[in-house]
Amino acid sequence: MYIGRFVIVAPDFGAYRVSSRSFPNRQIVDRDGTLTVAPTPDAPENDNPYVSYNCVREGGDAVVVGNGSHVDPIAEKLDLGYPARDALASALLALDYEKDDYDTPRVAGVVGEESYVGIVRRDALLVEAVDEPTLVATYEADAPTPIDFAGDASADPADLARRAYDLDYEHAVCAAGVTYDAGGVDVGFYNGE
Repeated sequence: MYIGRFVIVAPDFGAYRVSSRSFPNRQIVDRDGTLTVAPTPDAPENDNPYVSYNCVREGGDAVVVGNGSHVDPIAEKLDLGYPARDALASALLALDYEKDDYDTPRVAGVVGEESYVGIVRRDALLVEAVDEPTLVATYEADAPTPIDFAGDASADPADLARRAYDLDYEHAVCAAGVTYDAGGVDVGFYNGE
């Protein structure tokens, strides 16, 4: 099944996976702790504004995961002291779903003292607190749903990314993982083989 891009958010860890039929030539790069989805060196030229973006970024005392340019304003609102729920909801509402051929939803999560997952679709804005691993995706699984995905703050973020990449959904491209505890945030990624 193809569910597109998705986030998994838990109280102390998270993951994000790029799944794509249209733009598979992408990778995640680490830019001083901010993880960015970017074209691979062999990717064809394109002018699609939704192909490259920060997918993991620290904000305040938390970390944001998501599928587009909304990751930055969520992190910036956290830096300003917004509660996680408000930062997530206000940025998703302001940027709305992507205005592409598919009206692609924006998905995101905040992992921190309070962890939340959210989506803005053409027909809804949903933001929910999480107390167990919860998945939300751009297609098919486009409402927060519990998922069997083990992990905790002591997990290796690169291993979380690899396991998200390996989930049985079609067209995996690359993935990111994050952990959160009192010691801070740790990030990792997996770009396939």
